[in-house]
Amino acid sequence: MFTSGWASGINAYAVVLLLGLFGATGVSDDVPQTLQRPEVLITAGVLFLCEAVADKIPYVDSLWDSVHTVVRPLAGAWVGALLAGQSGSLPDVAAGLLGGSTALASHTVKAGTRMAVNASPEPFSNIVLSLAEDLGAGAVVALAVFHPVAAAVVAAVLLAGGLLALLFLASRIRRFLRRRAQRREERRLASRAP
Repeated sequence: MFTSGWASGINAYAVVLLLGLFGATGVSDDVPQTLQRPEVLITAGVLFLCEAVADKIPYVDSLWDSVHTVVRPLAGAWVGALLAGQSGSLPDVAAGLLGGSTALASHTVKAGTRMAVNASPEPFSNIVLSLAEDLGAGAVVALAVFHPVAAAVVAAVLLAGGLLALLFLASRIRRFLRRRAQRREERRLASRAP
């Protein structure tokens, strides 16, 4: 649940798609039937492709992340609760909370890192970072299916490292926000000019 929460904060659609495919193909018997349903797999696949494109375009990725500040933690909570079971018991609720809060933490790292990367003048770092995120989330989910404890350790290390990196990138994030506010002001003044 912790691992799927971490990965959901990076790319929730990849988590749902991979887990669903692992269950549907018989790779894992531990995947809930809900994630294996064709409509869930198709929806997750389409949204994964949308995210794969949006994440590689500077500033579009930050807009996408803004919208997903709600989506990713909810997805992490949903997947965590599904993996725990569907009895509605206190442990299931706790699993959902663990998945959701972990997704929110990793989403914060992702969104903050993207703001810092958008402050750089070249677009290639966005593409490299997006590919690393997608591959990393997929690898951790796959590892979790076969070695859940190792995957949880990897996710914890990545989350802690990401939070530390985010602290160091805070100045770049502030610069990004100042530039964005300055552009808005310039557009506002330009629209008033005769």
